[in-house]
Amino acid sequence: MAALTEAEFLELLRRTGALLEGHFLLSSGLHSPRYVQCARLLQHPALAARVGRALAERARELGPVEAVVGPALGGIIVAHELARALSVRGMFAERVGGRLTLRRGFGIAPGESCLIAEDVVTTGRSSWEIAELVAACGGRVVGVACLVDRRPEAAALSLPLVSLVKLKLEAFPPAECPLCRRGVPLEKPGSRPG
Repeated sequence: MAALTEAEFLELLRRTGALLEGHFLLSSGLHSPRYVQCARLLQHPALAARVGRALAERARELGPVEAVVGPALGGIIVAHELARALSVRGMFAERVGGRLTLRRGFGIAPGESCLIAEDVVTTGRSSWEIAELVAACGGRVVGVACLVDRRPEAAALSLPLVSLVKLKLEAFPPAECPLCRRGVPLEKPGSRPG
């Protein structure tokens, strides 16, 4: 199957209703008039497998990978499909007491090369939490692979990152949010509690 272009991936997001308009609280704490709900695309197994293969093609440029780790909830399916496409183990980290941790018998061997899997990267906070977890287990992070990179220019991530699309979507600190000033109701569609 041919590689998935950015335009084709955007069309999949649109077709599955994954690109939302409104007033959203992002897991980063920022507010945005647009939200990408990748779960709407990933609920379709054939599409999840397709985007997983496409992302794996891009992730290969980061170097050899022995395991894929994603944060629950948004990174679970992405990690699984990436791991399947790369023929490696796939696992996810869960939040316990406010910190991401490996449970359910998951583990990382010392020196094991790990790829971080995300659905959407906005600030890189979850990616850094996973990178710290991998390092604490003695593993080595080769980079981050995400479906959507929506980081603003100011949100640099010192880990190599590949994505299926880079979107420039506005995001505001709550005190500067024009939607709050207009009284538009705030929705919290993400997976991070709080």
